[in-house]
Amino acid sequence: METVKEKFLRYISFDTQSNDNSSSIPSTEKQLVLANKLKTECENIGLISVFVSDKGYVYAKLPKNADGFPSVGFIAHMDTSPDACGKVKPQIINNYDGKPIPLKGAVLNCETFPSLKEQIGKELITSDGTSLLGADDKAGIAEIMTAAQIMRNADFPHGEVCIAFTPDEEIGRGADYFDVNRFGADFAYTVDGGKIGELEYENFNAARASITINGRNVHPGYAKDLMVNAALIGTELASALPADEIPAKTEKYEGFFHLCSFEGNVEKCKLVYIIRDFFHDSFEKRKQEITNIVESLNQKYGGCVFLELHDEYSNMAEVLNKHKNIVSLAEKAMENCSVKPIIQPIRGGTDGARLSFMGLLCPNIFAGGFNFHGIYEYIPVSSMEKATDVIIEICKNCKNIV
Repeated sequence: METVKEKFLRYISFDTQSNDNSSSIPSTEKQLVLANKLKTECENIGLISVFVSDKGYVYAKLPKNADGFPSVGFIAHMDTSPDACGKVKPQIINNYDGKPIPLKGAVLNCETFPSLKEQIGKELITSDGTSLLGADDKAGIAEIMTAAQIMRNADFPHGEVCIAFTPDEEIGRGADYFDVNRFGADFAYTVDGGKIGELEYENFNAARASITINGRNVHPGYAKDLMVNAALIGTELASALPADEIPAKTEKYEGFFHLCSFEGNVEKCKLVYIIRDFFHDSFEKRKQEITNIVESLNQKYGGCVFLELHDEYSNMAEVLNKHKNIVSLAEKAMENCSVKPIIQPIRGGTDGARLSFMGLLCPNIFAGGFNFHGIYEYIPVSSMEKATDVIIEICKNCKNIV
């Protein structure tokens, strides 16, 4: 039987980078290549109700072999981040010795990434430095598929297990066309967390602000009282936001304003911000703060600043706080597998957040990787093996949970 490591290495050979500038669904055709491969693989290991939607969502079910269990689901996403190349050339480091790992044009070392100190003696997989690795979230896919393959021939009792693999999670569209009814689970887990032990049922409230500034360009030698420099107004806007409330200076439950892009000249300038906060009141305050700055600049410069502000997702704790038994089930499963649960908020988003508000309760459990979305991404093989064990343990012990 193929191991979780072997599955992972096979899945990362598919370039499935999503594209946030695309209007197609999924955003890239290459995601469908992996989707159809997974469909065939699900059928080959004996899963039922296997289906790939026209939007690129893969659904499958492991039949129950005993009564009295709920239908529990596991979800991972197929796409990789647009932030780095998706054509992966992996490196395997056996028995990591703590020394710097050379990448092409860079080095992965313990000084910059202290998490590596915890991996000494383990087998690691990294990229070669020309791309991300894709553990986010092909590790989750490999772990779910390995667990399903093991359980297909298991002699222990379990209920129906519902499986889904989604496109475009990295660009915020992973739940857009998710069919909760077809999926069929009573509750589920996204297998999309980081280091071993992570268990999350809280995430940011999220909004995106796109700001366009229209300037007026005239010859600089004759510009007095005539020129309106859009780029300078853009810097004024950015400077008006709190300097310490940015990703590089916040942690834990602290929110932030993140300037994702700034493009401009005298004639036109565009800024894109994401706004993040765990708490509803302070989240609303942040949105109002950026709105007030835009209004102030319009009063000063004659109405040349235009704001588009929209919510992206909400904190799933609002729903899951009422169903802590599902979180406790995962916590106990980790303990049974000799994994110490690390319950913490997600400083980001997850498909599970939106799905929880769509009626599918969906905390997030670890997939095992580190340093997602860039060339320094890596994953210990032992973490993938433990994630597989935890998935199986959840299925074994979920009787009477709902």
